[in-house]
Amino acid sequence: MGQPLRVGIVGAGKISGQYGATLARLPQVAVTAVADLDPGRAKLLAEAQPGARVTVLPDLYAAPDVDVVLNLTTPNQHAAVALAAIAAGKHVYGEKPLAATGADGLAVLDAARSAGVRVACAPDTVLGTGVQTARAVVDAGEIGVPHAATAFMTVPGHERWHPDPEFYYQQGGGPLLDMGPYYLTALVHLLGPVRRVTGMSSRPRSERTIGDGPRAGTAFPVDIDTHVTGVLEHDSGALTTLLMSFDVWATRLPFLELYGPRGSLSLPDPNYFDGDVRLRTAGSDSWSVLPPRAGYAGAGRGVGLLDLAEALSRDRPHRAAADVALHVLDVMEAIQASARGGASVAVASTCRRPERIPELIGVGEHAGGDRG
Repeated sequence: MGQPLRVGIVGAGKISGQYGATLARLPQVAVTAVADLDPGRAKLLAEAQPGARVTVLPDLYAAPDVDVVLNLTTPNQHAAVALAAIAAGKHVYGEKPLAATGADGLAVLDAARSAGVRVACAPDTVLGTGVQTARAVVDAGEIGVPHAATAFMTVPGHERWHPDPEFYYQQGGGPLLDMGPYYLTALVHLLGPVRRVTGMSSRPRSERTIGDGPRAGTAFPVDIDTHVTGVLEHDSGALTTLLMSFDVWATRLPFLELYGPRGSLSLPDPNYFDGDVRLRTAGSDSWSVLPPRAGYAGAGRGVGLLDLAEALSRDRPHRAAADVALHVLDVMEAIQASARGGASVAVASTCRRPERIPELIGVGEHAGGDRG
């Protein structure tokens, strides 16, 4: 590949540690600069990256040794940071979601097209062996053409473990916007884009109580719906039943399953890169655990930057694609609009279905998932 893709990181908060651990073991990528509102946090992150320096935002955007800006700021800052990086002629890789709104996300894509730079976006968990092995099964026709899927993310709520959980229960939060991108991005990779949705939502509790940390026992209001359900109609005609909830104490539901005329396919948690993929074909009386067939093995947060680096060097589309991220954002907004209005809503955008990874590619030790 020649010279590594040189990365400038904006934002050194909690998730940056997972990214940093992954990037430090990728020879195709080199972190050269780190900027954060808290210089101390930036220093800690930079010290874990050989050759990286602490800098300020204007200098990072202008730096000749930064090819791509890794945007790890809070969601309400995603669009502003991306637009500033694009204006400086840099590629952008962002944490999910692409932006706080579909309109902001579209502005980012339009700016990137005009500037001739690329935008990529998490989640890159879809590039791990879990989703990619399932994708290989689907593409090989082993369950036939999928006609249905289920996607379930159910937990009691993040206030049990997060010391400052209020933002999860304010506008821009909730189970759909927080965890939906993992499930919806996997569904797009497996089944293609969504054309129409029907959604409903509820708010069983108007108040929550912090369960951990120095503020344990503190009550706070819930300003958004915390139980969201719906049906997605994909362009292929497949129908997905979706449930995203902060109001379920326990369940025996699967994370993600696909159903076809020749069998069923059960996937691991799409918030992680790996895990068992199970197949049960028509006529079989048991599930088979499939060995990994494809994807980045041992991947962690940030492996999408490896894929972006290889895509740039080979002049091919990258797989953690911004048009997929924008489409996922539009799907989530459409579900919310349907829940408010009581009718089906057409999704504003579409996207290409990214090419699957055709083989197993080892990238080192597994780096885990995200709790939110």
